[in-house]
Amino acid sequence: MKIVDMKVRCVAIPMNCMLRHNTGVHPGYLLRTILELITDEGIVGLGEVGGGDSRAALLKLKPRIIGMNPMDLEAIKMKVLRSIYYISNSRLYGAIEIACLDIMGKAFNVPMHQLLGGKLRDSIPMIAYLFWRYDRPGGGHDTCAEDMADYCVQLNNELGVTAMKLKAGVMDPMEEVKVLQLCRQKLGDDFGLRIDPNGVWSVATAIKAGHRMEELELQYFEDPSWGIEGMKAVREQVRIPLATNMYPNKFDDLGPSIHMKSIDIILTDLHYWEGPRGVKDLTAVCRTFNLGVAMHSGAEFGIELAAMLHTASTIPQMTMPGDAHYHYLEDDIIQGGKLQYVNGAIKVPEGPGLGVALDEEKMEKYERYYEKMGDYYARFHQDPYKPNWYPIVGGI
Repeated sequence: MKIVDMKVRCVAIPMNCMLRHNTGVHPGYLLRTILELITDEGIVGLGEVGGGDSRAALLKLKPRIIGMNPMDLEAIKMKVLRSIYYISNSRLYGAIEIACLDIMGKAFNVPMHQLLGGKLRDSIPMIAYLFWRYDRPGGGHDTCAEDMADYCVQLNNELGVTAMKLKAGVMDPMEEVKVLQLCRQKLGDDFGLRIDPNGVWSVATAIKAGHRMEELELQYFEDPSWGIEGMKAVREQVRIPLATNMYPNKFDDLGPSIHMKSIDIILTDLHYWEGPRGVKDLTAVCRTFNLGVAMHSGAEFGIELAAMLHTASTIPQMTMPGDAHYHYLEDDIIQGGKLQYVNGAIKVPEGPGLGVALDEEKMEKYERYYEKMGDYYARFHQDPYKPNWYPIVGGI
C-alpha cells in the first residue's frame, strides 16, 4: 500500500458565543485544516489540525510522504518531524499520523484503538469547559462569577458532566477564584474543579489564588504562571496538584520539568506530543515518574475528537474527565452530525479506523463559511469590545 495523494481543506464552524481567554478572543467560530491521505488501494485516511490555515504548510510536506506506506510511521515521522532542526512540525505530523492510523484501521477493519493496544473503556467522560463569553445565547456577556457558576450548573444539567474547568486570566483573579467557590457550593463536594490561567498570572498572584482554593480540593491547578521556573515556584507553595499543557508541551522539556519537580499532571495533546503514538510514549514516561495524565482540548472538530477518544480509551491512568470545546460548536463536518454527550461522556466510535466520515455537503458549506470569515489567527490578539487591549504575561 502506498500514499498517492494528499488533499487539504480549511473549514470554519460557528459557535454559540465568543470565547475569551488571556491571549485573545475566539470570534464566534472555530477553524480547522482537514487532511485526506489517499492510497493506491482507494482507502482515504482523515486527519485534522488547528492553529489557523495550515494548508500550505501541509502541502510542503506532501512530496516527502507520497509513495510511502502509511504503516511505516517511524520513517514518516523522521521525514516530517525530524527533518530540519529549526522547524518543528509536531502539529502537522500529528494530523498525518491520525490519517495514517485511520488508513490502517480501515485496511484491517479494526477501530483505531486496537492499533494502540485496545480500549479499556467504552466512553470518555468530558468536562464543562467554561470560558468568559461575549454574545451569549440570548444576548449579553459574562461579567461576574455568578454568571459562570450558573453556566456550569446549566452544563451539568444539559450534558451530565461531573467536572469543570475555568479558562482564567481574563477577569480579576479573585473573581475567577470565586467562580470555583460558587461551583463547589452549587454542585457539591464530588463535582470536579479545575482552573487554567494559561501562565498569565504572576507567581505572587498564583500563590495567593492557590491558597484561597486549597480548601476547594481542586483536581488540578493548570499553568498558573509562566515557564518551568514559574510552575516550580508555585508548586513549592501551593497544596494543589499542578497540571500543564504549556510547560512542558514537548519531549525536549519533559526531562527538565521532571527533574525540577515542577508538575504533577500532564495534559496530553495529539499535536504537541507527536500523534496518538506519541501520547502513548508520553504516558509511559508519566507512569515511570508517577505523574498523572489528563486530556487537553485544542478546539477540535469530530475527526480529531474521534482520535482523542480512541487514544484516551487505551490509557489506564487517564481517569479524569477530558477537556472539550465541543459543546460550543453549532455543527460538525462528520456524517451524522456532532458526537453526542450521554451522562457527561462521549462514546468511543466503533470504527473501522476513526469510525467517522466526512459529510461532503457540510464540508462545502463550512469551506464557504471559512472563505467568508477568514483566518482569525492573524488577528488573534484582538478583543472586539476592547480595541486597544493586548495580553500582558505576569502583569497581574
